[in-house]
Amino acid sequence: MDINIGISESDRQRSAQSVAKLLADTYTLYLKTHGYHWNVEGPHFQQLHVQFMDQYTEMWTAVDELAERIRALGEYAPVSYGEMAKLSSIKEETGRPDWKEMVETLAKGHEQVAKSARDVLRIAEDIGDDATADV
Repeated sequence: MDINIGISESDRQRSAQSVAKLLADTYTLYLKTHGYHWNVEGPHFQQLHVQFMDQYTEMWTAVDELAERIRALGEYAPVSYGEMAKLSSIKEETGRPDWKEMVETLAKGHEQVAKSARDVLRIAEDIGDDATADV
């Protein structure tokens, strides 16, 4: 795609790569949170079931905005879970954690998403991309 948004092609690619990593981390955390929503058990079932739903709903909105930003930068967003898994620092769930492990795992996942978001913001600031700073 030939675009001119006042940012060089190499800087747009750099920015899009960082947004793609954030997208992959967020999408992986979304899937994990949704799975936990379906499978949570225990004394805090109701509260966690609702909280997980609130969280995955917010993340679903975020992944759409992130993918659209990648396209606005002139790059293609990852389209398969395989691509997402390669980019993500968050590993997919392979076991059947109890509710406490779910909460701990999601807290660590949110920390990783925050780190990835800070990387996006650093790059956006470095290349003068105010629009990415809003992501």
